[in-house]
Amino acid sequence: MIFMGKPKFSRKKYETPSHPWQADRIKAENELSRKYGLKNKREIWKAQTALRRYRGQARGLLAKIGGDNPQVKKESEQLLMRLTRMNILPLNSTLDDVLALETEPILSRRLQTLTYLKGLANTPTQARQLISHGHIAIADRRITVPSYMVTKDEESKIGYAANSPLNDLLHPARPSAEFKSVPIKKEDKPEESKDKSTGGKPPKTDETKKDIVGGKPSEKETVQEKKPVKSEPKEKPAEIPEGKPPKTEKKASEELSQKEKPADSKKQIEKPEESKDQSTEEKSEDKNKSDDVKKGGK
Repeated sequence: MIFMGKPKFSRKKYETPSHPWQADRIKAENELSRKYGLKNKREIWKAQTALRRYRGQARGLLAKIGGDNPQVKKESEQLLMRLTRMNILPLNSTLDDVLALETEPILSRRLQTLTYLKGLANTPTQARQLISHGHIAIADRRITVPSYMVTKDEESKIGYAANSPLNDLLHPARPSAEFKSVPIKKEDKPEESKDKSTGGKPPKTDETKKDIVGGKPSEKETVQEKKPVKSEPKEKPAEIPEGKPPKTEKKASEELSQKEKPADSKKQIEKPEESKDQSTEEKSEDKNKSDDVKKGGK
């Protein structure tokens, strides 16, 4: 007898990472699980395993596409038709588009994600709860698996189950009429710093762009730009000797007037001397007269 394993315990349908501790991978998985409201990392690994299977099949078909085997063309068409039916790829895609796929297009086709995007739940986690409790159905067929992959035709048939109390518009768990779900978009990777791309060099300025716009700057201009501009020395204020107050404008004007008229000042000085001589002579004459009068009286 050949035992193929117990049906109750099926084989693992996903592959785990090769190394358990990788900071970049753990950070990316945490972002995906928070963005799509996933329960654990196993759901991400399942999507990555399915993607790896699609890409491996496309890689093998591209290697054989140069031959005359009609089976290669048939298998490539079947692969592309399946991905377009799941709305993972648009129409008229090629095998190169399959190689460019990532994990998020597959996670976006889960019933949990589409339930939130349809506006049937306030958050992705609430959408997961409504599905697991049996409130969501596709074409009147109740589905309780949040990871169910919805096809392009089934997407328009998602709604509340017929027996669900959420069909009542006034139910508190139902989103309001004004509620609009935020579309889950793919996050752009942060661009690398320009220093790495330019090899640690600073970005070009407007002066360095002259070579691209038209003509290099002349050598004289470059020399003039390099030479620093010397600032003119400022005139120092006249030093004031210690202990003397500074001269005002009136005093300075008086000194100038005195210098311009030296002769007048000498005359003014000589006049009082003459007056003094006249007064002394008059006094001496008066004394002589008084003496003569005294002598005559005796």
